[in-house]
Amino acid sequence: MGRTNNFKHPMQLTFHGGAGEVTGSCFLLDTGTTRFLVDCGMFQGDREADMKNVQFPTFDPTRIDFVLLTHAHIDHSGMLPRLAARGFRGPIYATQATIDLLEVMLRDSAHIQAKEAEWESRHPQRSRDGGPAEILYDMEDAEAALSLMHPVQYGTQVLLRDGMSCRFLDAGHILGSAIIEVWAGGRKIVFSGDLGQPGRPILRSPTPANEADVVLIESTYGNRLHKNLDDTLDEFVSVIEDTLHRKHGNVIMPAFTVGRTQEILYLLIDLTRQRRLSNLRVYVDSPMALAATEITMRHIELFNHEAQALVAWGHERRRDMPDIRFVQAVEESMAINEIRSGAIIISASGMCDAGRIKHHLRHNLHRPECSIIFTGFQAEGTLGRRLVDGARLVRLFGEEIPVRASIHTIGGLSAHADQAALLEWLGHFRHAPPHLYVIHGEAATAMEFAQAVRDRLGWTAVTPAMHSTVQI
Repeated sequence: MGRTNNFKHPMQLTFHGGAGEVTGSCFLLDTGTTRFLVDCGMFQGDREADMKNVQFPTFDPTRIDFVLLTHAHIDHSGMLPRLAARGFRGPIYATQATIDLLEVMLRDSAHIQAKEAEWESRHPQRSRDGGPAEILYDMEDAEAALSLMHPVQYGTQVLLRDGMSCRFLDAGHILGSAIIEVWAGGRKIVFSGDLGQPGRPILRSPTPANEADVVLIESTYGNRLHKNLDDTLDEFVSVIEDTLHRKHGNVIMPAFTVGRTQEILYLLIDLTRQRRLSNLRVYVDSPMALAATEITMRHIELFNHEAQALVAWGHERRRDMPDIRFVQAVEESMAINEIRSGAIIISASGMCDAGRIKHHLRHNLHRPECSIIFTGFQAEGTLGRRLVDGARLVRLFGEEIPVRASIHTIGGLSAHADQAALLEWLGHFRHAPPHLYVIHGEAATAMEFAQAVRDRLGWTAVTPAMHSTVQI
């Protein structure tokens, strides 16, 4: 697409989530004749996050014409069923890989809410708020949202309405993740979505964009640099070897079911191929993980060359592969907790606030011979964040659990671009965007990255507030 024309209609952009925080991404653009969302994510973290979810949406869903979805992670997609339950009936545009993942993830989200509400109704004295949680949506709502999905291919121009169009580019964050370029009202608006770190395992590096009137860029790690991959893998191998063979404990790895779990498996297989690790016994304990991994393997065309080569090696040398077991039944999951040593247990949720990981932490956190490895971002208010910040006592299922296991944060495996990579991606724009908004970062981090943009690129950068509206 060429540069936008000079006639520009007045337009409003409202930040309904992902502003001054990392979760709940949701951006409403109103051209005067068309209203659409980019992302519709769930807030994650503490009681305040729960309340924001209950209050969502603060706009009229029946007046939204369509949704553009950057990727499948729940903090970007998880409120689509609630949007449908409140009357939204327009199309939701996403890549096919994203849609395939959402077929599993949105149903799983509805299922988890039903189960947690049931548990809290039976144990009101042990629930977070002293009573059953409000279900944000049910399975019928999830199915309604899934019925609205429309697949989009990377690099293909998609006509929307009122002369608007969009194009999805590979963001390199998780399978199917996208940067979204939108042409509307005589302007070009670029939504970065979540950008991957260049040169990561499995996926290709993010695709550059080169021109825009308005840019919204994530800043999850906008205030720091990741450790390089070689040093990261040295640390990863060292923790696993020390825990399994010297201390004779278990390694517990909280991981997002989509993206991070597959990347960890890739690394364990690749390190086995290199003979840096051996005789691994790996339990992937997330009912959704098997389906997500199978979907990942259906989209090998999205892998980078190294990942495609590793897949070929795995097919040829099956007997040399690690012993990887996907756990489905509750009884199997409970049996893992009887294992005292020699196991790598990968389980969701990635921030430790829900799902089976809480049970594995309950059985291993108090054991000094065990290790907990965090490889992803831990939002404020989550159990994962408290552990990373050094909590010596945590509450799980109404019990106080002492933290004696060693806690390791291996940031070099992050699926998010660090400050240098974010600045490098912005550096591909031929001209400074007249409007640049720094989003999807904790408030202090977003402000620090905005200052880095001013200092390094000489551009104006704004950190918007939640529910603020700007004219563009």
